[in-house]
Amino acid sequence: MAARSYGQYCGVTTAVELVGERWAMLIVRDLLVGPRRYTDLSRGLPRIPTNILSARLKELQEGGVVQRVPLKNCGLVYELTPYGRQLEPIVLALGRWGFAQMGAPEPGDVVTADSLTMALRTAFRPDAAASGPAVDIELHVGDVALRAQVAGGALQVWQIAPPAPPVGGAPPAGDPDVVIVAGPGIRSVISGELSPADAVAQDQVTVVRGDADLLERFAQIFHIDPTGGIISA
Repeated sequence: MAARSYGQYCGVTTAVELVGERWAMLIVRDLLVGPRRYTDLSRGLPRIPTNILSARLKELQEGGVVQRVPLKNCGLVYELTPYGRQLEPIVLALGRWGFAQMGAPEPGDVVTADSLTMALRTAFRPDAAASGPAVDIELHVGDVALRAQVAGGALQVWQIAPPAPPVGGAPPAGDPDVVIVAGPGIRSVISGELSPADAVAQDQVTVVRGDADLLERFAQIFHIDPTGGIISA
């Protein structure tokens, strides 16, 4: 448990004591993508001091949120317990809520493979996905590259670059339907503040291979209302 106690008998208080310490929710965010070794977590949270990472992992283990288990070909990894995985809808809702206040990135802000994976899961609209054809998208943002396949109302994401920890399986073989390279302007496409056509015209987004019309499909499938709520179809 975290050392801090708020001295109140309340479910919200208990939740904050479990996951409210600095960096704790970002550790949970990355573990929602999959099990991670200590080095994977450290690499994915480049500004976290090693002593803080160790302390948070210990607290999360003591709180029953995280466990350390052996995994074939990986050694010991950290993963969320069933209790910890119950945080997924909360983390996704928190991401949608925070989306409205993101603004432009500050100098030094980074996008990691795990943070971008969770961003896609946060913005994913199963209803819009189910109402159209399946699509296979490769998305590059800075040094991060993901492969996202949408079929029916389901989303699968694989990390291409940087190389994913060896715990999630290899990306599918074959070429994607479209390869998208984007900068910070991809946020405006996801919010609907910038149309796909305008994003391309302003060099915020580039379709480097495949059907350029699929950028419109991307904007339909991955969409968050800029006020913080997800828009239904």
